[in-house]
Amino acid sequence: MKITIGIDIGGSTTKIVGIRDNEIITPMIVRANDPIASLFGAFGKFVDQNGLSLNDIEKIAITGVGASHVEKSIYDIETIKVQEFLCNGYGGLYLSGLKSAIIVSMGTGTAIVKASNGEIEHMGGTGVGGGTLLGLSNKMLNIREFGYLIETAKDGNLENVDLLVSDISRDVLPTLPPHTTASNFGKLTDAASKSDIALGIINLVFQTIGTLAVFAARSGDVSKIVLIGNLTTIPQCREVMKALEALYPYEFLIPPHSEYGTAVGAALSLIKK
Repeated sequence: MKITIGIDIGGSTTKIVGIRDNEIITPMIVRANDPIASLFGAFGKFVDQNGLSLNDIEKIAITGVGASHVEKSIYDIETIKVQEFLCNGYGGLYLSGLKSAIIVSMGTGTAIVKASNGEIEHMGGTGVGGGTLLGLSNKMLNIREFGYLIETAKDGNLENVDLLVSDISRDVLPTLPPHTTASNFGKLTDAASKSDIALGIINLVFQTIGTLAVFAARSGDVSKIVLIGNLTTIPQCREVMKALEALYPYEFLIPPHSEYGTAVGAALSLIKK
């Protein structure tokens, strides 16, 4: 059986996966500033590493912000552009094994869709995402790489950065435990270390995304929230979402291959058709 390929062309990375017999084949990621170079680099690497010929490929689905730069078929293989919101929904449900969920795609910014029994509804989103992480860490810490930011944050203490409910109230509030954040960076002093600030930046971004996802789940009458996109690979993501689960009756899921969710959804969109 031939392979259907899904490609998510982002601003700085391109992700590619193959789907055959409803199984994911060799997800890959390629980094390049130019979307066309990134696209063909990812495609060539995928074909080479899987020992494929062009005849083994049935169709190619492309999505993401870089898809707008692609004006013709890739090596004369039928190439179809797919709306990114649809890809997020299809990919999130497939990877999680759920029939209904809020899908949160965390990239440079964040998009939120409701996916239920194959129907995809764009719920909204936020400009807070990976771009926010790097922008703030660059300006505040002179850190420009995700890896270094994550490593720096490992020894951080949020109590040196964030204002907590326990800092401003002696009363025990049933819906707000004492360790709940009252204000991100609301307690920042000169004594805060570089690690404290790095963790504060990461916490701010994921708390913002997670809280918006909860609001979307509430309005969409859904109890499961599936996270996909590059930011799911950051270790602190799970920690922040677990803390939100203690506050709200919603479950956050990060499925295997979560960072490739949109590319998976692109391939699935063609298979479903």
